[in-house]
Amino acid sequence: MNMRYLAGTDSGKVSLQTEVSPDCGVVNLCPELPAGVLEDAVAELTWTMAEDEKLFMNGYQTWTHSPEMGKRDRMRGVDQVPGPIRKHFGLDRYGDYHFVSYSDKKGQSHGFSYCYFRKGDTYRLIGSLDETPGYTIFAYDSAAEKLTIRRDCAGVRHNGGRFHAFDLFFAQGGEREVFDAWFAAMGCRARQAPRLTGYSSWYNRYQNISDASVREDLEGYRKMLPKGGLFQIDDGWEPAVGDWLETDTAKFPEGLRGFAEECHGDGLRTGLWLAPFVCESKSAIYREHPDWLLRVNGEPWYCGCNWSGFYALDIDNQEVQAYLKNVFHRVLEDWGFDLVKLDFLYAAAPFGSERESRAARMARAMALLRQWCGDKLILGCGVPLMPCFGVVDYCRIGCDVSLDWDDKWFMRLIHRERVSTRQSIDNTIFRRQLNGRAFGNDPDVFLLRDENCTLTPAEKRKLAAANGCFSQILLCSDPVERYSAENRERYAWVQRLFDRAEEIKTEADNGLSIGFRLDGKRYSIRIR
Repeated sequence: MNMRYLAGTDSGKVSLQTEVSPDCGVVNLCPELPAGVLEDAVAELTWTMAEDEKLFMNGYQTWTHSPEMGKRDRMRGVDQVPGPIRKHFGLDRYGDYHFVSYSDKKGQSHGFSYCYFRKGDTYRLIGSLDETPGYTIFAYDSAAEKLTIRRDCAGVRHNGGRFHAFDLFFAQGGEREVFDAWFAAMGCRARQAPRLTGYSSWYNRYQNISDASVREDLEGYRKMLPKGGLFQIDDGWEPAVGDWLETDTAKFPEGLRGFAEECHGDGLRTGLWLAPFVCESKSAIYREHPDWLLRVNGEPWYCGCNWSGFYALDIDNQEVQAYLKNVFHRVLEDWGFDLVKLDFLYAAAPFGSERESRAARMARAMALLRQWCGDKLILGCGVPLMPCFGVVDYCRIGCDVSLDWDDKWFMRLIHRERVSTRQSIDNTIFRRQLNGRAFGNDPDVFLLRDENCTLTPAEKRKLAAANGCFSQILLCSDPVERYSAENRERYAWVQRLFDRAEEIKTEADNGLSIGFRLDGKRYSIRIR
């Protein structure tokens, strides 16, 4: 196949072509470009898709809904939301909407860093080998049978000479074969993190946590978790998002160090949630350090409507870096936590600069986090995936689960990053190939409880099965001390599934189902 590509700066462009095939392996396209400000490099090739073939486009960040799609399926952005609502709630700030156009036409879709076409058990995978020059954005138009590949590098200053317009990998074959080959070509290996089961405080109590509530939950989980299990305190312990050096004294008057020590005494690991690259408008950081905020066209970059509305911090500000370094020392060394769940990380890099691409800025932010955390465990969340490869220990690969199946009807009209159990399961299944190759997949929690949850028994079983089969960290948010005998047995079954499931297989050509063998019995669980 002939692939034509165009690359250039504001001083001149080059138009070239090369031959590729679905199994040609590494393709490095590095034209000589004149010095100047880069424009996006663009490549095009004819790419046919059979009627019964499936297409996967990896979404921008962890929460972005990324299912396999049919040839004429539609990918919807946020343009259907009225402008004033979109602006007020920052709905275009959670994903790629501020820099990628959505056509909303059938058969047109796009994704980041990798995509594949699947016919039966045969995959045609195309992946980026390096996102530092800019995100690799794939776009497919099934009616035109055209695959477009764009390097998101516009605005970066190039000193002249060779430029990595595209660093791609083409592979065709079985699932394990093509993904193993891609990661080998990247030279990428996941960090050697332990498989963890544990608890998260979020999906029952949300921000309504206190010293008393987490101790109540610990009492139940210390009887359920194995040695080395994780007890993770989520959002709500801090005075305000952005103020991380002290606890909310009304909720945790004695701080968190003593609680972490108590967990360690029970043989458990401890985890704590933070959103290091953002602050909400009611935080002391926002009030006292307006110069710490990332500014775009002179205005603070609004990231969304969570909490009191939240804004991005500027990672180029040395005082921001010093503050965050101090935060991680406080949490990991002074308080003694073993793991940090780091959320809303996409806020570090909504744009690039003359010095670096959007993707390079995100990768630099992730490198800073690893530097500040040392060898402590990192669970990344709300972050573009490829900058996390080989950097974080675990990474969320889907949106937050909901206490129902697919949220309220009007919430389904907003962005692709919305809360949804249904969409979370999709991402767990269709990003499964990253587990153990890029990092340990975190599919979010499973829920079994009867109160404060409207999932049906069948929906709870679907969620538990997907999480148990395709993850390296398996968390629950239930108050297990209130479990019935039946729910205790269900919880034990999910733990056995996580530990012992064999012959795991996904069927996605006629609906969606998961099959596996456990305790000598073959299971088939139909998702839809």
